[in-house]
Amino acid sequence: MAEAGGPGMRMARAAATAAVLVGAVGAVPSGAWGAPATVAGQAVATVSIAGGHLNARTGPSTLHAVAGQLADGSRITVSCQVYSQAVASPLRRTGRWDRLADGRYVADAYVRWQPARPAVRWCGAGGVPVMPTVATGGGPVNVRGGPTTAATKVGELANGTELAIVCQAWGELVSANVTSHSWHLLASGRYVSDALLVWRPSRAVLPWCGQEPPTIPAATPELFLARVAGPARQGMRQYRVPASVTIAQAILESGWGRSGLTRRDHNYFGIKCFGTPGPIALGCRMYATHECGGGRCWPTTASFRAYRNAAGSMADHGRFLVENPRYRNAFAYSGNPDRFAVEIHKAGYATSPTYATNLIKIMKKYDLYRFDA
Repeated sequence: MAEAGGPGMRMARAAATAAVLVGAVGAVPSGAWGAPATVAGQAVATVSIAGGHLNARTGPSTLHAVAGQLADGSRITVSCQVYSQAVASPLRRTGRWDRLADGRYVADAYVRWQPARPAVRWCGAGGVPVMPTVATGGGPVNVRGGPTTAATKVGELANGTELAIVCQAWGELVSANVTSHSWHLLASGRYVSDALLVWRPSRAVLPWCGQEPPTIPAATPELFLARVAGPARQGMRQYRVPASVTIAQAILESGWGRSGLTRRDHNYFGIKCFGTPGPIALGCRMYATHECGGGRCWPTTASFRAYRNAAGSMADHGRFLVENPRYRNAFAYSGNPDRFAVEIHKAGYATSPTYATNLIKIMKKYDLYRFDA
């Protein structure tokens, strides 16, 4: 069954190849925006901050420097959007940040759109608005009710159509302009394969549908523990991995939540995809990383799992240990966190000769055993 006309277009139903996903910044809430199907150019809105002033920043989070203030009622011109740190206001809670025409960023939580928020373009490399368009080489592309060619066909889009994209979903592998598992949810609530699109002038990294906003590093160790303790204890109840061990591993492997993989895609343990996100993760995303062997290390890229939130990452971590036979001996010590750490290390969880020792030091220093109760 052909999804699109033109030379070189074919469907690949095998799931052996990881999605080709590259770019920058991402994540959007579940559900459609109720936005129009056409993409807005520069959109005009007003600041709504109840008589105060809204900080405009050099980037899309409160970690970025303040670059001026905008008074309540100020008219602003938005060129594109990114999805970053969640901000709450009387208007809404959202992770959307708007890049203004002058290059500064403001939290969309404080922006009033009349009569409704348009389908703002995503920001690509350098904050430039990107324009994904249908590229079939001639004929139209089918639009589906879900991220697969098995879903009901609900329409067609002509070659060259510019699209208003809400978020991306993992679905059937398609080979065309690229080979990708990624399908895009349109503002109309329908899906089209990323493989049949071209991004100009660069590609934006889109959020996964239903994914919670990216995080910023916790200001103190206790705030980080408050963020991960609940999900770790939930994972302990489900998979019998001591919460103290899970939290210590998250601290060690995410750098207290500072890694880009953790902040954007809630992956606290560096779990890779190897072709599939599995039953818990939302999808896979390419990240720069390093591989080591033979006494040397080198830069490369790899596909890592992207999660809805920290709870998804903690659950997948527990599932990984339970389902891998090499860690079976560790579960004889679910009530002994120190010994559990030693056993997973002995089974090959990490190559560092001090990995278990490091985990135990962290558990003792921060009294992580309290979370095992």
